[in-house]
Amino acid sequence: MSNPIACRLLTAAALLCATAGAQAQRTRTNFDDNWKFHLGNGVDYTKDFNYGKDLIFAKTGDAGTTPASPRFKDAGWETVSLPHDWAVTLPFVYKNDGDLEAHGYRQTGPLFPESNVGWYRKTFQINRADSGNRFVVTFDGIFRDSRVWINGYYLGSNLSGYSGVSFDITDFLWFGKDNVITVRADASMYEGWFYEGAGIYRHTWLEKFNNLHLDHDGGVFVYTEDGKDGVNVNVEATLDNKALTTQKATISAFVTDRGGNVLATTDEATAQVPVDGAQTVKLATALHMPHRWNLDDPYLYRVTVQVKDGGRVIDQATTKFGVRTITVDKDKGLFLNGKPIKIQGVCCHQDHAGVGAALPDFLQYYRIAVLKEMGTNAYRTSHNAPTPELLDACDSLGMLVLDETRLLDSGPEYEAQFRKLLKRDRNHPSVFMWSIGNEEWVAQTNDIGKRIAQNQVTLAAQLDPTRLCTEAVNDGNVWHGVNEVLPVRGFNYNLSGVDPYRKDHPDQPIMGTEVASTVSTRGIYIRDTPNAYVPDYDSCYPPWASTAETWWTLAADRPWFMGGFAWTGFDYRGEPTPYGWPNVNSHFGIMDMCGFPKNVYYYYKSWWTAGDFIHLSPHWNWGGDEGKVIKVWVNTAARDVTLYLNGKSLGKKEMPRNGHLYWFVKYKPGTLKAVGTMADGRKIEGQVTTTGKAQKIVLTPYRKTITGDGKDGTVFNVTVLDAQGREVPDAMNLVHFDVKGNARLIGVGNGDPSSHEPDLCADGQWQRRLFNGKCQVILQGKDGDGAIELTASGDGLQGATSVITAINP
Repeated sequence: MSNPIACRLLTAAALLCATAGAQAQRTRTNFDDNWKFHLGNGVDYTKDFNYGKDLIFAKTGDAGTTPASPRFKDAGWETVSLPHDWAVTLPFVYKNDGDLEAHGYRQTGPLFPESNVGWYRKTFQINRADSGNRFVVTFDGIFRDSRVWINGYYLGSNLSGYSGVSFDITDFLWFGKDNVITVRADASMYEGWFYEGAGIYRHTWLEKFNNLHLDHDGGVFVYTEDGKDGVNVNVEATLDNKALTTQKATISAFVTDRGGNVLATTDEATAQVPVDGAQTVKLATALHMPHRWNLDDPYLYRVTVQVKDGGRVIDQATTKFGVRTITVDKDKGLFLNGKPIKIQGVCCHQDHAGVGAALPDFLQYYRIAVLKEMGTNAYRTSHNAPTPELLDACDSLGMLVLDETRLLDSGPEYEAQFRKLLKRDRNHPSVFMWSIGNEEWVAQTNDIGKRIAQNQVTLAAQLDPTRLCTEAVNDGNVWHGVNEVLPVRGFNYNLSGVDPYRKDHPDQPIMGTEVASTVSTRGIYIRDTPNAYVPDYDSCYPPWASTAETWWTLAADRPWFMGGFAWTGFDYRGEPTPYGWPNVNSHFGIMDMCGFPKNVYYYYKSWWTAGDFIHLSPHWNWGGDEGKVIKVWVNTAARDVTLYLNGKSLGKKEMPRNGHLYWFVKYKPGTLKAVGTMADGRKIEGQVTTTGKAQKIVLTPYRKTITGDGKDGTVFNVTVLDAQGREVPDAMNLVHFDVKGNARLIGVGNGDPSSHEPDLCADGQWQRRLFNGKCQVILQGKDGDGAIELTASGDGLQGATSVITAINP
């Protein structure tokens, strides 16, 4: 009698042995380290290394005296690692210019030619033994309008700051000696109306594979369909042939679980690919009783596609995928694996405190994790193609994604960007729907917009028949234009039009693609115009917007309304609203730029989670304001709440469903406590207490163990305590940082939307002022293991030291 487990493990071992040749063929190497960087100039060629003067496009391979020439000397340039955002290193500057304001007053864009161009150069070698392979360099994101050369030969350009680009560099390589790749990024023209960064701010990769290979740009598409006894796993694999003759091969695939055990295999198929041609092969197998991907248990399988020539593996690629179903019902909303789910979503831009747009991978996971703690289950990639690592984090942690392309446009440039997005992201189980644009006010209500939208919807259905499309449309009860052809209607604000639109178009599913836009400043409870702060309540919003409570009550009460995406999960640089200078970033976030919660965070958490908690705001440090009436907000899902000041009851109130409670309380130092009764009768409590002055720093690492690969790291959140060990919520102390061990600091922040402190500091000079009791420092490890020690100090404060451990990968 055979042992099925032993057979499974044996099969896996046999297949892994068979792939040894393929592993020697296909490699994907991180290309982030040891780049040289220098600013150029957007208008003066004498300050841009003769770019624009030398005739570098007259003869192939002749790059003149510019940095594109392999003979150029860059010894005096700065050495940087990617991702790299040079805009975040620039000072803030005030000019009366709306576009500059929208981008957070950093010195990029057309007003600053001396800092809107950046040059990058990297020197590397390729072994002579690898000369029979093909080589491709991939840039996941360069902001913006980039030009790329290798060894003086021009490879091409990429206009987009968000869609990646790849170049086959095989023909231009020198084997066994130095090669030089050069990138010129020009950020003189904005692409959005928010902070966008500048430079090679996403990862770069060097890929090597056989002349007959799986298309490196979305060449494997995996999707599942429910079958009679489980799920069918469908694999579409596209082969490219860059050899000089027609190539024959066999192609097959196998599915493994998280532990690497083979669960299913496909039959072998044959392919005959002409010179410089491509062929797509369809493969299929089945999984019985699959482990389904969901928000609480985001299980990922792997499928490995192998290409063989005469029984020898010449290429293979492994792709993660999840087994899950997404269903949209016009009357009942969204379903995941057959279970109804209301979208509790947020829109987010891609920058973070300290690092600008150049987020290391671990920060992507940090941001998704803190959103999940609030109860968020969906993320909209506003308003552009996301970095792949964000989707990896959503796949791994369990977060749905509305994946958005940059513009509603079916011309060659933007259709190609959307096509690339579809092919790149369609294997991610987190992606549940595509967004073909955002607030395209010129086109969305006319026939041109309708035709563009129809083209994009059709393209999406061709490349990915498993998902639907929407668009984020900022019109109310309007039908003509894009809404006529959208499979799912997206509402940006205009909530008064939701019910009339549903009545007029009952067969079209509806979701809130962008809602709320409440503005608040963490820890500030009065309107402070000189400092450009707004109160930290769910009470202030621009004319087009609403409170969190308004939109969520509407969504929760309508089963056909799929839910929505609040603007925004985090504050972001630029778009200061309702103020301008000195405000340099938005107030829209449910959390600030560091991920510290504002008051509205606890409104969402009350109704988006099953957590038993009571949150009171504001803090209770109002020395000098004794007797002044303070508005006290209470957020909780308890059915009733009694408020006490220093043990005296201030009354009991019933909690409205999806609402909040408030009292007007005359300030008196002491303890303000709320006692709530849950639906099952249990009592829960929350309180705020008057504290003393800050005495002691506390460092709290998000993770205490990191991988010593030179890429991983962690966030340290910084707070201060008084002499009785109570956190001081209004402290503004300056804190200094020092790190020992195999690590470096890469950014600091505090969530103050009007702070002009630097995000990056010189070695030995790292510091940040607390903003209402909190700040943040971001640490990244170097290669190697061992202890890493972060020390924080401040005048009049007891310092703190925190030790984390780096472990070799």
